[in-house]
Amino acid sequence: MFLRKGAGPRVVTLPNGVQMSRADLPPAGTTRWVARRKAAVVMGVESGLMPLDEALERYDLSEEEYESWAEMASRHGTEGLKTTQLQRFRERDGGDAA
Repeated sequence: MFLRKGAGPRVVTLPNGVQMSRADLPPAGTTRWVARRKAAVVMGVESGLMPLDEALERYDLSEEEYESWAEMASRHGTEGLKTTQLQRFRERDGGDAA
């Protein structure tokens, strides 16, 4: 698979030592969001692999949607990004988290 050279690094090393490249990100235009894909987008932006504005455009996300993903991922990890778990985490945290 050939990847065009874009802005930013091609590969980054995550805090857990795993390397992540743009090939590890979901395809542009993804509409079915599972926890693993949401986590990949959040990790890609937070590690500097892709700027936030590019992620918002590439995946047609709002800033609020991305911020909710980032917050739930930082609080609860990938489990917090599962839609079936949102209500449970909201009740436990005592507020709106999505």
